[in-house]
Amino acid sequence: MSRIGKMPVTVPSGVDVEVDGTHVTVKGSKGELSREFTDRVSFTLDDGVINVGRGDDTRESRALHGLSRALLANMVEGVSEGFSKVLEIQGVGYRTSLQGSDIELLVGFSHPVNVKAPKGITFEVPEPTRIVVSGIDKEQVGQVAADIRKVRPPEPYKGKGIRYSGEYVRRKAGKAGK
Repeated sequence: MSRIGKMPVTVPSGVDVEVDGTHVTVKGSKGELSREFTDRVSFTLDDGVINVGRGDDTRESRALHGLSRALLANMVEGVSEGFSKVLEIQGVGYRTSLQGSDIELLVGFSHPVNVKAPKGITFEVPEPTRIVVSGIDKEQVGQVAADIRKVRPPEPYKGKGIRYSGEYVRRKAGKAGK
């Protein structure tokens, strides 16, 4: 039995969950998320607790059991609390600014790089070297943060670039010159 899959998902107050076969819709104070799951798993909802079960014991069903439970738990957490990722910019002259709902990155190119906020994602710039990406869909927040990091990933010699908050960048020694 999957250790993750057999854990029940508790639904906090203020969150409404509708299960229609394999289609699950979760509504909360932050918004609404819906997802179509595979027919290998089943959902039972009883007084604030959702249990995820699987039909058979095949390898694919066991793998999808834990995945479906984790996706459902992320949906419930997203509509009630939301998710956020913090990015840090390091380098001399590297900075960012908010342009309406989009951000403009100045990271050593000859031109500024503009990143548009997709639907459901908000950017915050508390200081010129920090970006906070937030939203209700954990997958989308992580993908947008990864796309921003991809503009200028941290390099190993001076450590310049865009990195996640708390990310360790292994440094290399430069040339051994006189």
